[in-house]
Amino acid sequence: MISHQRRTDIIDALRRGTVPQYGLDALAVGLAPFETAFDAELERVACGRGQFKAVRGEYGSGKTFVARWLRERAHRLGFACAEVQISETETPLHRLETVYRRLMERLTTADSPSGAFRNVVDAWFFALEEDVIAQGEVDPNDLPALMQATDVLMEKRLGAVVRAAPAFALTLRAYRRALLEGRDDFADGLLAWMAGQPNIAAKIKRSANIKGDIDHFGALSFLQGVLTILKDSGHPGLLLVLDEVETLQRMRGDVRDKSLNALRQLMDEIDSGRFPGLYLVITGTPPFFEGPMGVQRLPPLAQRLAVDFATDARFDNPRAVQIRLKGFDVEALCEVGRKVRDLYAEGRASARLLQVVDDAYVATLAQAVTGALGGKVGIAPRVFLKKLVGEVLDRVDQYAGFDPRRHYALTVGDQELTAVERAARSARCVDDIELDLIPSGPLS
Repeated sequence: MISHQRRTDIIDALRRGTVPQYGLDALAVGLAPFETAFDAELERVACGRGQFKAVRGEYGSGKTFVARWLRERAHRLGFACAEVQISETETPLHRLETVYRRLMERLTTADSPSGAFRNVVDAWFFALEEDVIAQGEVDPNDLPALMQATDVLMEKRLGAVVRAAPAFALTLRAYRRALLEGRDDFADGLLAWMAGQPNIAAKIKRSANIKGDIDHFGALSFLQGVLTILKDSGHPGLLLVLDEVETLQRMRGDVRDKSLNALRQLMDEIDSGRFPGLYLVITGTPPFFEGPMGVQRLPPLAQRLAVDFATDARFDNPRAVQIRLKGFDVEALCEVGRKVRDLYAEGRASARLLQVVDDAYVATLAQAVTGALGGKVGIAPRVFLKKLVGEVLDRVDQYAGFDPRRHYALTVGDQELTAVERAARSARCVDDIELDLIPSGPLS
């Protein structure tokens, strides 16, 4: 049963034409073949393994939806999660220190839908103190002794991270000291520096005997430390989604090559066991994986991601390193439309809504939207659900006399479409014009 707040959040997101952040199980269509494989991989990660997965699909096939659906499953298992959008200006993939910073900004847990890093660190220190006290060798009321014993245990738990990135432990120790001394501004600054934020005051960094900012290589070591903290504070792992990786194809050649090499490096580090508890997922379009401007530019990466998709999609292997989304057909589009309508109707004493917007009307609207987008069902879900919620269900809910069959005519303006959707619509119009120019009778 979905709560009223969660239901409202889902409907609001669809009304805006965006993918909801949570509650996606209520809308999922066609994902059953992946459930067992994803759950098994999450279990392996929870046992201390690293995992990599590539999700490919055309625009509109539901890559972002699948990533957030997987995030919900991971949250239920106690994982921390982060979704990072790759872009040329804000988050270039070849600058791993920037990817790390975005990861920390977007870190979530089931209890903290945003900004979870501080809660995780505080929970970790609490767990360390409990472990020290449980050993019975330190008086809980002797604060200096407790701090010293906790610092020793902290460095022991961090292990190789301390040797590779001593600043990680130095900053944690200074953060805890600042909290105990009531210097919250210093504590906030130190935690922000640990999360990769630039422009931290020099006096704050001097308090931890650190300097500079986290660089490309430091980011990888700090990620190891974050995984250790997550594990010790009760989170079995981290699900990191790098969304829209296909944007690499539009970048300068040198930037693209460095980004592809960074992706290969991440895959190799996961395989080597450097990141136990990390489940890394990337999403991209087929041209990114197969075209000359994407993965194929770096043969070692292409070899690692190679999967044979020549067989019937019904027999795809969901355990493979790369999986493909089949996208929507009209039947799936109608199914998700019915789910959204039923979700909208929950909590509303409105039998009329289900009668007016019945299955037949949902199918009619789906066909109309698909036709307006050049007959391409695969790119129709976003516009279809936006129209269904904002133009039909909202009006039926608010106006007793509104009947979409009589009072609503579908209109789709260029200003409400993405570039891909506009391109599909334009192609349809050209075809229509060409067909209209063919005389219906014999040529003279």
